[in-house]
Amino acid sequence: MLTKKQLDLLEFIHKRVQRDGVPPSFDEMKEALDLRSKSGIHRLITALEERGFIRRLAHRARAIEVVKLPEALGGKADTPHLSVIDGDRPDSRPPAARDIEAVHALELPVMGRIAAGVPIEAIAEVSHHVAVPGAMVSGKGEHYALEVKGDSMIEAGINSGDIVIIRETSVADNGDIVVALVEDQEATLKRFYRRGASIALEAANPAYETRVLPSDMVKVQGKLVGLIRTY
Repeated sequence: MLTKKQLDLLEFIHKRVQRDGVPPSFDEMKEALDLRSKSGIHRLITALEERGFIRRLAHRARAIEVVKLPEALGGKADTPHLSVIDGDRPDSRPPAARDIEAVHALELPVMGRIAAGVPIEAIAEVSHHVAVPGAMVSGKGEHYALEVKGDSMIEAGINSGDIVIIRETSVADNGDIVVALVEDQEATLKRFYRRGASIALEAANPAYETRVLPSDMVKVQGKLVGLIRTY
């Protein structure tokens, strides 16, 4: 059973596809549903996909296929509608430009900064959004992004200013790079190792010592699954 917001979004997408042949943009969806951020639209689209009403197609620019409609909207859609936002329409652009736009992308909230060095206070408010390749968030669970501050993970290829993509999870294997919450107050990006009743948070920079803490002082908030860097 769909929530009212999910039903409203599905109806809005379906009507726009029937009228224009392409679905609305994220901004248009946000305005139509009177939401404050695109992250809300992302969650609604994910819910609709999980329930089998729509399908997001890889290798197309935000392609959305309407698979079926609930009874409240007239039952199953007669014909699935393959639509593309911001791409794949015939035009005069060079092929290279069209190929770049054809990469399936998702928008993730950037939840502030994460320390790759001395732990800093965790930030849980969305500062902005970033588009990431869909393949980077193909695993199960929610994903979010963080901006790295510090140089303790440089030998793992993570520099200050990079954007790291995190999959939410509370468990980790030895050697995973995780977001660790220390004493429920400070967050840091480190390699995770379990040592008996303790947790070791290991930097990837010899200038920083490994921190070994009682396991009840460390909570895993997510695992690193990708990285975005701008120059």
